[in-house]
Amino acid sequence: MARRAGAPEVNAGSMADIAFLLLIFFLVTTTIETDAGLDRMLPPMEPPENVEDVVIKQKNIFQVNINKNGQLLADEELTDLKSLRAKAMAFLDNGGDGSCNYCKGKKNSESSDNPTKAIISLKNDRETKYGTYITVQNELVGAYNDLRNREAQRLYGRKFTDMEAEYLNPETAQNVKDDLKEKVKKIQDLFPQKLSEAETSTAN
Repeated sequence: MARRAGAPEVNAGSMADIAFLLLIFFLVTTTIETDAGLDRMLPPMEPPENVEDVVIKQKNIFQVNINKNGQLLADEELTDLKSLRAKAMAFLDNGGDGSCNYCKGKKNSESSDNPTKAIISLKNDRETKYGTYITVQNELVGAYNDLRNREAQRLYGRKFTDMEAEYLNPETAQNVKDDLKEKVKKIQDLFPQKLSEAETSTAN
């Protein structure tokens, strides 16, 4: 009687090559999502010595509070995200002391004196959603950019955001950068971005 042949063997010699090719394929084709971030200049770890305390008038501070439910209080008024930018712009552009000859605000004596003294203070709750926090930050920065764009159009006939992007572009020619540097700084000095973050509060 004939003996039964053994089970055929599987040639696994090329499996390593196939696995390596699949690994390369997935590495090349997979996209990795990145979290949205904020471009901020952090203060030094230790404050410089011999710095005197600066007294800031309360009317020169625009307070924005975000609670854990995403609700906004802007200068102690319940505000929605759609209105936040306009309120911030009205505060920055107020020109209450009459020293700002380019401000177009209401010159309310109870609001900010001028853009160089105006400060926006943001405070959020520890349970505030990250998306809400980023959106509020974008609206506040957008208020500065809108006002800077207005002044850049008036002085140079183009948007500040376009000028800044061209200045920061490493491919921009050096002579163009030199010309843009002074213009960008001048617009930034008209509406300096003073956006501070108060200590995060803890929900009760």
